[in-house]
Amino acid sequence: MIDPLTIHRARQITRRHFLNQSSALGIGSIALANLLRGPATSVAGLSIDKDKTNPLSPHASPTPAKAKRVIFLHMSGGPPHLDMFDYKPELVKHNDENCPDSMLKGNTFAFTSGVPKLLGTTHTFKQHGHSGAWMSEVVPQLASIADDLTFIKSMHSEQFNHAPAELLLYTGSARQGRPSFGSWVTYGLGSENHDLPGFIVLVSGGVLPSAGKSAWGSGFLPSVFQGVQCRSGGEPVLYASDPEGMSRATRRMSLDALRDLNQIQERELGNPETATRIAQYEMAFRMQIAVPEVMDISKEDPKTLEAYGAKPGASSFANNCLLARRLCEQDVRFVQLFDWGWDFHGTNPGEDVKSGLHGRCEKMDRPVAALLRDLKNRGMLDDTLVVWAAEFGRTPFREGRTAKSQNMGRDHHPHCYTLFMAGAGLKHGMTWGASDELGFYPAQNPVHVHDLQATILHLMGFDHEKLIYRFQGRDFRLTDVFGNVVKDILA
Repeated sequence: MIDPLTIHRARQITRRHFLNQSSALGIGSIALANLLRGPATSVAGLSIDKDKTNPLSPHASPTPAKAKRVIFLHMSGGPPHLDMFDYKPELVKHNDENCPDSMLKGNTFAFTSGVPKLLGTTHTFKQHGHSGAWMSEVVPQLASIADDLTFIKSMHSEQFNHAPAELLLYTGSARQGRPSFGSWVTYGLGSENHDLPGFIVLVSGGVLPSAGKSAWGSGFLPSVFQGVQCRSGGEPVLYASDPEGMSRATRRMSLDALRDLNQIQERELGNPETATRIAQYEMAFRMQIAVPEVMDISKEDPKTLEAYGAKPGASSFANNCLLARRLCEQDVRFVQLFDWGWDFHGTNPGEDVKSGLHGRCEKMDRPVAALLRDLKNRGMLDDTLVVWAAEFGRTPFREGRTAKSQNMGRDHHPHCYTLFMAGAGLKHGMTWGASDELGFYPAQNPVHVHDLQATILHLMGFDHEKLIYRFQGRDFRLTDVFGNVVKDILA
């Protein structure tokens, strides 16, 4: 039976008011509100009750999880994997020869046309560890822990430009508007730390990734699940501190008033973003104390700072790697690091795959190896998954614009590239998949971006086909309608 108050309100709504509310907020908002305000929301095939007052309240994973948290290290631009991890003697043998037509037919490359010259690596490769992993001299620290790494050398994507490739990797679609990886995880699991977001992003290299903040956006999920970008230098989180002249007590009073007003609006309109807004205000208030403390690496032992190459107050990838460990200690579920500067086209000395690669790897090799050693020594690598990846790799041939240059560069190459992982639930010291003898395409066990997504979600206790969210009449998921768990790399 409809209560009299509802009937009275309905009578008071004019056609203009109804159309204004329906078009401005969207009838989709009403449907979305019903989804979130109903008895349950579908997460990984289970019915779970969402806490309206705290959308980030923690939830157990549907199945036992090997990984409690993820550190995703993204080398923005696409590292030249053929000069780092994927040794191709045949490519060296045929260096400077015309690229075979069979490798070029039907393909479009970002900056290369015609028939380019094959480019064998100039770097020295050796096998390392009991696993015999091939690694070049540009990554000596990672080579020293080769038996802790799990390589996939048959990764492939269909996107050959940076932004679409990054969006595909992090949101499952090459177009903007979908939730990012970390947003899906925090949507499904919430946050274990009451005072910190469940999803934090750190950026180095002075440039945002090509996909921009969509790489950690929440898409059509409530915005409380989007990544929070923190800075290793200066104020950790912009706009979170109290306005000048406002005491913490006064700030608390103003937030209480805003909460009461927002709760009234939430009861009247049922917009899920209102609950999100309340939660975000409260989180920002708590973060004012928690974030500066966890971001202060000056409290670390000098030996630890030296191992990472980190310097308090600086803004660097080394600092961010150390911060990733500190955030994981505080139960942040998903920590995403972006390091710009890996776009090795060879158009300047810094992008030269000969000398320029040494300089770039010096800033990456040491802190990543230190992070893995640090996690292992603290007993955290057993339940932390670390992923080192990029949106794609680099071509086996010389980039067209640098054909006659002293600098050597490689073009974008999504057809086959290398990444490595370490930690929770993996077989360590192994290589899965392989490229062909010239490094163009997968020759064994190809792994698509959606397969990688499915595998990471599996390690976190999800069936990727059941971690869904209904939006505009359709069930969406990170892996879209694709993806298979790569079971052979799992312990």
